Amino acid sequence: MRTKVAIIGAGPSGLLLGQLLSKQGIDNVILERASGEYVLGRIRAGVLEQGLADLMRETGVSHRMDCEGEVHDGVEFIINNKCTRLDLKENTSGNTVIVYGQTEVTRDLMVTRAESGQTTHYEVSNVQPHDMLSKQPYVTYEKDGKEYKIECDYIAGCDGFHGVSRKNIPAECITEYERVYPGGWLGVLSDTPPISPELIYVAHERGFALCSMRSATRSRYYIQVPKDEKVEEWSDERFWAELKCRLAEELANTLVTGRSIEKSIAPLRSFVTEPMQYGNLFLLGDAAHIVPPTGAKGLNAAASDVNNLYRILTKVYNDGRVDLLDKYSEICLRRVWDAERFSWWMSNLLHTFEGTSEFERKIHTSELEYYLRSVVGKK
Repeated sequence: MRTKVAIIGAGPSGLLLGQLLSKQGIDNVILERASGEYVLGRIRAGVLEQGLADLMRETGVSHRMDCEGEVHDGVEFIINNKCTRLDLKENTSGNTVIVYGQTEVTRDLMVTRAESGQTTHYEVSNVQPHDMLSKQPYVTYEKDGKEYKIECDYIAGCDGFHGVSRKNIPAECITEYERVYPGGWLGVLSDTPPISPELIYVAHERGFALCSMRSATRSRYYIQVPKDEKVEEWSDERFWAELKCRLAEELANTLVTGRSIEKSIAPLRSFVTEPMQYGNLFLLGDAAHIVPPTGAKGLNAAASDVNNLYRILTKVYNDGRVDLLDKYSEICLRRVWDAERFSWWMSNLLHTFEGTSEFERKIHTSELEYYLRSVVGKK
């Protein structure tokens, strides 16, 4: 088999890249180790920044997002039981965010790809990129007991933190930076009306909390827990009781509880690989970088990688600008480290981590209040 771009991973990054390339007439094939149903079953965040929303519109796969997504002009912070609203639209020259589940983004892209006849191979194994430093790289994989080979010009590694793409780069050719935080997020998805029409971030002495939504009838809530906590130790009743303790009283009294339909604990980690490419292998999204979810930057940073590679490859195929390929990592890493800094800052200010002194807590509260009340800080 021959294609121009072999994409490893059928998550939102791989599917978004595939759709954008296809609209430019650039052939591509996607390989995914899991089934399509499994991919859609992964519950992830769903805050789409203006850039990602616009990129979805550029793909032509934004109809459901624009019809069903919840546009948010602001976000609320509860600090010491005091609520303060930050107006995003006012402080970003009119930009907003759309709350639209990552699962739904994936579903929309997946359906469009299937309907247009583009090639995706699910449930493949032993995927391996080869000859990435040559002008004739290729990818091998196995399916139904047979081995296959895809010859290509470029390989896009969109297969996540545990994927094969980054692992096939020699260790001496990359540098990895990591910070593991002493805590995690226990998240609950429930078919209950959201407590607020906008996101609520809570900094509390008992730990961080976040109230978010998926729709007018489905909510997503998180509370900070120790990093070694087990999800089995948390009944629905215990979760709701702890969440109420961290909310301002007037909000806690309006919280509608119910049976959880999904419950999981997400670790908090910052991770960056430099560079984000090795010859004709390009890393995108979680394959190259991870942010703690506090700043809602993960999917948006991945979409920025997609945007950069898509525009570079378009220039390569349309204008012969192969010189741009070597700039991919440099361009991406500028945005990546900005996202890492913001997410690190938000995580440290809003969480109560083990070992944080009372002095540091006071400083964190003072800094938060400064940014929320100061015109300069909001910018």
